[in-house]
Amino acid sequence: MSKILSGKKVAVLVETEYIPDEIRKYQLFFGELGAEVELLTYLWGKDSRIIVSDVTEPDKMPETLTITKDIADVNPNEYAIVLCAANYVACRLREIPPMGSLGSPEEVRSPAAVKFIAKAMNDPRCVKGFLCHALWLLTPCPEFLKGRKIICHTVVLSDVINAGAIFVPDESHVYADRDLVTGRSAADLNEYCNKLKETYEVISNEDK
Repeated sequence: MSKILSGKKVAVLVETEYIPDEIRKYQLFFGELGAEVELLTYLWGKDSRIIVSDVTEPDKMPETLTITKDIADVNPNEYAIVLCAANYVACRLREIPPMGSLGSPEEVRSPAAVKFIAKAMNDPRCVKGFLCHALWLLTPCPEFLKGRKIICHTVVLSDVINAGAIFVPDESHVYADRDLVTGRSAADLNEYCNKLKETYEVISNEDK
C-alpha cells in the first residue's frame, strides 16, 4: 500500500462509548498509509484519561483506551485528516463545560471539541470525516452543514437536515462532498476509509 500519508497526522476524536473495532481500523488503515494516528478527547485537567467502549452484546466485556492528548491543546491545522468517531462520541464531546452544568443556548459552541471541528471545517485542505452519529458534533455550528451533501445514521438525520444539510442516500453508504466525507454507520467502515483515502488524494493532488 502506498505511503501517501507519510509524515502526516490523522486525528481521531473519541470518548466513552466508542466502538473498539472502529478505532482499531483507523489505526491500522491510516498507519499502513504512513500516518501517525492520534486519539484526542477531554482530559479534564489530567495528564491522561481512561475511556470505556460501548457494549452491545451481554456476554462481552467493555474495552478501554488510555488517551494522553486533550482536544483543547492541539491545533486541527496540524492534521491531514480529522475524524469524529461513531456511536455516542459526538454526543459526549458536545457536553457544555463544566460537566453537569445546565448550560444555555449561547454556550452550544463553547465545548473545545466543537471549536476544534469548526476550525477544521474552515480549512479546505484538511479532510474531515464523520461516521454514523458523528455529525452531531457539527450541529452547534449549522453554517458548516448548510448546503453540504451528507449521509448519516437515521438517529441523527432529522438534526442534520434541520441544520441545512442535504441527505444523499448513496448505495455505497458513504459520500464525499469536497473535503467532507460522511458514512452511514460503523458497518460501512471499509468503504468509509477508502473514501477518506480517495478524498485526501484528490485534495493533495490539487496542489501539484
